[in-house]
Amino acid sequence: MGGKNSDLDVLVVGLGRFGGAAALELRRLGHRVVAIETDGFLAEKFLGRLSSIIHADATDAQVVRDAKASRYKIAIVGVGSSVEASVLASANLVDAGIPDIWAKATSPEHARILDRIGVQHIVRPEADTGRRVAHLVGGKLQDYIEFDDGFAIVKMRPPTEAIGFTLAQSALRSKYGVTIVGVKAPGEDFTYAVPSTKVSAHDTLIVSGPTELLERLASRP
Repeated sequence: MGGKNSDLDVLVVGLGRFGGAAALELRRLGHRVVAIETDGFLAEKFLGRLSSIIHADATDAQVVRDAKASRYKIAIVGVGSSVEASVLASANLVDAGIPDIWAKATSPEHARILDRIGVQHIVRPEADTGRRVAHLVGGKLQDYIEFDDGFAIVKMRPPTEAIGFTLAQSALRSKYGVTIVGVKAPGEDFTYAVPSTKVSAHDTLIVSGPTELLERLASRP
């Protein structure tokens, strides 16, 4: 995502369908991604595609310590086959002091346990694909919905260049090739965007357009 979001160090635990998709998409977005995976076959499949792969079991606290997990600001737990493994790995990451943990939950009960041990973002894979979560970590985009043809709608904080100006003045559409669909001020109803809509720092923008153009806009400070 360029800019401030382009140099995230992300630790991904488990390279199954969800974790693998999130890891590859984060890598494509320019982040450094280190993965911990117990399955040798899976670990090998991702060799050379991520920054680094540790073939080990993250349910073991020593493995998480050896991976220097405490230096990561963001971790994604994609372990799904075993609730116990997911909870143990997540607990080890919480203990390591990682401030921003995203973990996949396979049931409401699983979600409740993850919440109790201090996981900040609980992902239900029916609604949250790994690719989608990759776009949400880092905090600039608050929501991301991608359609099959490379087109997406995102909810995001406004870039600095738009703050204090009307949409006509900041000309985001002609600069970035995306459409500002609407603007929402805190505590107020969503309003459709018109050229005279003025954007303030606390507003949320709803923006649509081709995925790569949205990524370019999201990378602006």
